[in-house]
Amino acid sequence: MPIPPPILAAERLTHIYNKGTSLEKKALEDVSLQIDEGECIGIIGETGSGKTTLVQHFNGLLKPSSGRVLIEGLDLRRSGISWTDLRQRIGLVFQYPEQQIFGETVLDDISFVLRQRKILSSGEIEERVQLACACVGLDYEDFRQRSPSELSGGEKRRVALAGVLVQEPRLLILDEPMAGLDGPGKREILSRVEELHHCGKTVIIISHAIEDLLGIVQRFVVLERGRLLTSGPPAEVFSFLLKFGKLTFLVPPIYRLCHDLRIEGFDIPEGILQAEGALPVLDRFLKQNTRGGKRNSEAEN
Repeated sequence: MPIPPPILAAERLTHIYNKGTSLEKKALEDVSLQIDEGECIGIIGETGSGKTTLVQHFNGLLKPSSGRVLIEGLDLRRSGISWTDLRQRIGLVFQYPEQQIFGETVLDDISFVLRQRKILSSGEIEERVQLACACVGLDYEDFRQRSPSELSGGEKRRVALAGVLVQEPRLLILDEPMAGLDGPGKREILSRVEELHHCGKTVIIISHAIEDLLGIVQRFVVLERGRLLTSGPPAEVFSFLLKFGKLTFLVPPIYRLCHDLRIEGFDIPEGILQAEGALPVLDRFLKQNTRGGKRNSEAEN
């Protein structure tokens, strides 16, 4: 039985803005990566590293200067591709998507693309909208006739996400989904993204909030100045960054603390990423050292 192709692959992808002009800028250079169906991937790096440029190639918003992108084995350089169909399969939610909400009601906004396609009946459209609302935690009956202008920032973000999910994409790409949200809004969005992934959706998240993604993403892809620096499970990526002194600001403080203690010879387990996992270990470590210090002091006396 043949192995199905990855849902997405980029091969030696390079993108140059304003090529041949005085404003020429190489945003991506020779980037190759593969994403399998059902994965949840975090794309991280400093501002200007090429993260947004990269994902805009995945649904054809940008065309490579060289290299290629394949979606489920389909080379996007081929002629005759239906970009409308592709963008329904690859759902991209931009940073601050609530700024693009323009419907008079939540129902109007979420159903906009489906109504423009004129393929589904009004009943089928409503069913799709109800399901999309359920996926993002919006009560359909409560929100359907409300004006988006009346909603909180987190609610607007969920309406925008529902407007993409209603198209039933195979791959969901979120560009800084927590940007500008308060603590409860961030937790709500992350909870919905995690649920979507657990339901089998392939998810790519661009974010500066690295610690928020721990426990959700299975793998990080790190970009530096338009090039792929490294990729792998979170602990492997953080270890790489510290070992080579690269983009160390991306490493969570807890991981860095445990890493530094191990270097000093303390018995701290590998792979601790978050405070919940570190606190019991550090508490035990402090108690042991406190007892050891007392014994030494008593011996000296």
